[in-house]
Amino acid sequence: MTSVALVAALAASPASAREAVYASAPGKVSVTVYRDPNRSLGQRIDREWPRGFAMITETRTVTLPPGESTIRFEGVAEGMVAVSAIVTGLPGGTIEKNRNADLLSPASLVDGTLGNRVTITRTNPATGVAASEDAIVRTRADGGIVLQTQAGFEAVRCSGLPEKLTFDRVPDGLSAQPVFSIDTRTPAGGTYEVQLTYISWGFDWEAHYVASHTGKDADGRERLRMRSWLTLVNDNGQSFPDAQLLVVAGALNIASDFQALASPPTARPLYLDCYPIGSTAAGSAIDVPPPPPPAPPPPMMAYEADSIVVTGARMSARGLMESPAPIVAQEENLGDLKLYRVPVAVDVAAKSMKQVAFLDRDEVKAAFQYRYSCSPWGENDEASPLAIWLRTKNDRKNGLGVALPTGGVTLFEQSSRGEQLVGEPSMRDYAEGRDVELELGLSPNIFGRCVKDTKRDPGSRPYPWVTMHTTLTNANRFPVEVRIELGSPAEWKARSKLKGLALRDGQWSIEQKLAPNSSTTIAWDQRSAQAKD
Repeated sequence: MTSVALVAALAASPASAREAVYASAPGKVSVTVYRDPNRSLGQRIDREWPRGFAMITETRTVTLPPGESTIRFEGVAEGMVAVSAIVTGLPGGTIEKNRNADLLSPASLVDGTLGNRVTITRTNPATGVAASEDAIVRTRADGGIVLQTQAGFEAVRCSGLPEKLTFDRVPDGLSAQPVFSIDTRTPAGGTYEVQLTYISWGFDWEAHYVASHTGKDADGRERLRMRSWLTLVNDNGQSFPDAQLLVVAGALNIASDFQALASPPTARPLYLDCYPIGSTAAGSAIDVPPPPPPAPPPPMMAYEADSIVVTGARMSARGLMESPAPIVAQEENLGDLKLYRVPVAVDVAAKSMKQVAFLDRDEVKAAFQYRYSCSPWGENDEASPLAIWLRTKNDRKNGLGVALPTGGVTLFEQSSRGEQLVGEPSMRDYAEGRDVELELGLSPNIFGRCVKDTKRDPGSRPYPWVTMHTTLTNANRFPVEVRIELGSPAEWKARSKLKGLALRDGQWSIEQKLAPNSSTTIAWDQRSAQAKD
């Protein structure tokens, strides 16, 4: 009686009663992409090896039997970080979760059929006649396969004849797509809508701005037309059709190594090295060098053509800006971060790049400023070109008023021969209301020379005042604004009879207007900040 009760208990145990069920394909998908937290300013996105990540939420339907069951979610991202996965909507919660390590492949197919029947087919090379027979797989695919046939035990591909194996089914647990599974328990069973949320490695995004200088407004300020694009990369082998796409901008404190935690599943190859098919009379094969590699594909062929491609000898803003931008990502607040939501469902394709517009402004007001550094330690006997800076304020009054995520800027200028590329600076994150400054390069028409008018050492006691001056030359036909940067107040004190001397952006500086086709000299005094007044 005791034995019967024990057998009944074992038969009713959860392990023996657990049934594997498959969740449906995702009905709704949300993909939130975060950029590589270690990518520095000016560093472009690595399209071949993106180091950002995404949070993916999939809504699926699953029908569960009463009791314990294993739910298999097929088609998750191969870069999935399994420890981050959360499943909601199940009445019994999650007992255990697992990430399947193997994909369907020749090696995993053999391993999954160990001890089961397969069909081996051999072809006579002389007659072309194929003969098939049943066999049982007796070894794993660890370098060779041993089958048991009516004739005994034999190794595949060691008979000297062309051979192939045919499997009548795919072993349980193997899938061509990455699989995530959980164990759950529900007393009554039923059909449920569940949400699977997880982090996946292998995504990234960046912003890029295209600005065209269109002239001056009535107040004499520079006028720009600006459009910006969000470029997203998905390096995973899985697509997410009709997804709600979001990107997050800002600095995150990421302590986890998502690349190491992802551990994508592998499709193991099968190696059968017995001896080459052929005959000893034919001799050894000639060591022929491999053919040359194919010509490289056109730029960005590895990614879907869902992006801007510029061809031709001269880059033009017209091709970059005249196409309409019907889909514009909308900005939202996410704590101290910024979230950009694409208002319509989009396809995030596998191994692809996608671009979405998020900024389109026709009247951005800005100003050019020319800057030159001159301090007692930086005197120069020869004239040097001044740096060109483009300045504006990120507010609605100046045509902006949105958070500007870090990215590259391509600036075009109108000329008698059409639009010309004049600069490609990098821009850091700018919040709304902040001053925006971009360094464009060196001016070919404005020069300065930094001179110290005394031989006294400003760094020796009693830290005397030294007179400095710079001679500026403007060869342009229009007036310009210049800024002479004198150094940090932690290092220097400064005085001048000019009204333009002030602390700006953490430095002593003098701002002056420079007339067209003119030369002027600006003088001031400096001494060490260690000096006591």
